Amino acid sequence: MIETINGAWAKLIGNSSVFSLESRIFHSISMGLMVLAALYIPYNLFAGLYVAALSALLVSLIFLYQYYNSRFKQNPHSSILFGITAIVIFSINYFANSGINGSTDIIWPAYLLLVFAISPYRQHLAWLLAYIVLFLVLHLVAYCNPMWVKHPFTAGKGELIDRITAFPMPVITIYIVIKYLRKNYDKERVAAEEKAIAIETQNRQILLQKEQIETSDAEKNKLMSIISHDMRAPLHNIQSYLQLLNGNHLDSKIRVAIEQDLLAATNSTMDMLTNLLQWSKSQMEGPMVNLAPTNLLQIMKSTLDMGIMQANKKGIALNYEIDPALVVVADVNMLQLVVRNLISNAIKFTHNNGMINITAQPEGQICKITVSDNGKGIALDKQDKIFSLTAQPDFGTDNEKGVGLGLTLCKEFIERQNGSIGFESTPGQGSSFFVYIPSAV
Repeated sequence: MIETINGAWAKLIGNSSVFSLESRIFHSISMGLMVLAALYIPYNLFAGLYVAALSALLVSLIFLYQYYNSRFKQNPHSSILFGITAIVIFSINYFANSGINGSTDIIWPAYLLLVFAISPYRQHLAWLLAYIVLFLVLHLVAYCNPMWVKHPFTAGKGELIDRITAFPMPVITIYIVIKYLRKNYDKERVAAEEKAIAIETQNRQILLQKEQIETSDAEKNKLMSIISHDMRAPLHNIQSYLQLLNGNHLDSKIRVAIEQDLLAATNSTMDMLTNLLQWSKSQMEGPMVNLAPTNLLQIMKSTLDMGIMQANKKGIALNYEIDPALVVVADVNMLQLVVRNLISNAIKFTHNNGMINITAQPEGQICKITVSDNGKGIALDKQDKIFSLTAQPDFGTDNEKGVGLGLTLCKEFIERQNGSIGFESTPGQGSSFFVYIPSAV
């Protein structure tokens, strides 16, 4: 029932997307005054207040016309006609209905509130002055000419009935105006809050896009650095060596030394190229991961054997301890690449005759793989960025050169397998890297 009444009322006053707040307030006031007029006209006729009945009829007709013109023809209502109508009718009604002892003074302020609610702001001061001046003039004229004031009501009961019947009009008027102002304020406040939230969300998206663009630029710069310098340098060395062989006869000792340097540079370049290709592939193809239960020792055996061969060339002892029955849930290729990079870094940053230990231990539903060394460690000022593309590559103990992609690739590949990676490092004493991968338990 209430919903039906609210729906009918909403249709009568108009939609907020079509009509302004002032127009909707005017429509509501018009409907309210016409309902009150339908009650006041019969009452005034019955009480012998023919002037008051005529005034109520004129007011209702004027409001009916303006309401129809505004609501259905969508022509702006006239606040000037609205205000002047009240001035004329209230002036007549004041003298016809007991003057200062009547009910006109009760209705007067409420009607001025209606004028403020439906008129433009620029007219408010003018209406305020006009109503105050007219109010003072009417009262002075009635005071100086008391014979002009009619007293249709008897003292006591008649005046009581007049006041009681006049009271609902200003009260209902104030209720309608305040309701609409509060409702509109609440609506605007909610809209402002929603807009603020939308702007904040948009700002976060813009910041995220900015970070993505900056990351993309860093990646591009990293690739350009690799291609323009780090990949070019070893190829240039090989070219120079071949030119030297072509034009000169080298001593066997010098030749062996140069070839060893070129082999080290070539091996380092191969590591760079492998990481570069894997990283580029991961960026282009996205998170394509093939997780499956797999025996850790079996998939790591070839990587560990290759690491032992590389470590032996620097006189480094590489030991590993992995339970043959340990099974993890992983992408084989990704996990091999991660462990291979960690072993390669350990060899690179460990001095000759150093030691590297690799262990794997189950910890509940997680397998912890540790690659530790007693090498040069990581400088404290570089530890916060070692998994970032902005990390600056460091030279190994034999001046091996990296490009800073390996650990970034390790972190990305481990996280794609629902794992994580961490480390501990003390400069001058060594580093330990920890890979946490789900176990098949």
